[in-house]
Amino acid sequence: MSGGARQLRLIVEVEDYDAAVAFFRDALGLPEEAAFSGDGDERVMILDAGRATLELANPAHHRYVDQVEVGRPVAPRFRLAFEVADATASTAEAVEAGAQVVAPPTETPWRSLNARLEAPGDLHITLFEELDGSGA
Repeated sequence: MSGGARQLRLIVEVEDYDAAVAFFRDALGLPEEAAFSGDGDERVMILDAGRATLELANPAHHRYVDQVEVGRPVAPRFRLAFEVADATASTAEAVEAGAQVVAPPTETPWRSLNARLEAPGDLHITLFEELDGSGA
């Protein structure tokens, strides 16, 4: 790839489109970049999630993060993580918007406060707050 990739985009098929939009756009505050509709009930919305990274984890690390954040293996193969300014407040807002808490905000060995949620669209998400201000 000449010049490398310019964007990471994760495409998720969601059964309840309106609930997913309300959660990710309205509750998590991801700005709408574009939205399109087509024949019948065809709809798609692209949300800006800020800086994107691709985290590749082997099975041992995947199990370790589940253990740290939740205390047991729970995550499917894919999980989304969003850095937020206040993990506790963002978790409460996410729950109000329809997410279910899998594990409350928990301090990790790498100095972040991480909450695990089941979000609309059957997605496991982590909301994390960097505690030392370093960011990732």
